Amino acid sequence: MKIYETRTAPNPRRVRMFMAEKGLLDKAEFVELDLQKGENLTPEFVQKNPMKKVPVMELDDGACISETMAICRYFEEAYPDTRPLLGTSALEKAQLEQWLRWIEYYQFMPTGMCFQHSTGYFKDRMTPVKEWGEECAKQVASFYGFLNEHLEGRDYIYGDDLTAADINAFCAVEFAKVMKIRIEPDQLHLQAWYERIKARPSAKV
Repeated sequence: MKIYETRTAPNPRRVRMFMAEKGLLDKAEFVELDLQKGENLTPEFVQKNPMKKVPVMELDDGACISETMAICRYFEEAYPDTRPLLGTSALEKAQLEQWLRWIEYYQFMPTGMCFQHSTGYFKDRMTPVKEWGEECAKQVASFYGFLNEHLEGRDYIYGDDLTAADINAFCAVEFAKVMKIRIEPDQLHLQAWYERIKARPSAKV
């Protein structure tokens, strides 16, 4: 199988970390695309993902899967003997889905919108709104405060071991540095969690 990605982008990094934690990095060939040059806008790529985003996984039979968590879900289901990252019981799966949505809506999406609307990286194909970028940065900072309180007395966001929730939140924190959004000095629980995840081998893929 092939995974079309841009290594510096946060969504492909989520997939790589997920695969690394499961020991599955050798299952796919990673194909690098240059987003700024518009390599994700070619007719060939649009056939794989009409939303024109990375990552996209193309299976050996030509079937394509877009969207980060859909790709992660494939690996969770296709390789059941690997360590679970999306829960095992009905309750764990449901509560993890809750956390994944919170992280997506209140951290990851505003981080991405802050990047798009404050850096001008995609100004050739969108109209950046500076004020919206600034508002999104505030939303991310607010969620950092929420996470810091939640992580008091906890090593991980959900349960006693790393899950996809930690991977997604960590990749968002890392990407937010591009816009100079940082963990505040007094957010000690969030900082300790960040250092804990950063020390894992999967954080270096």
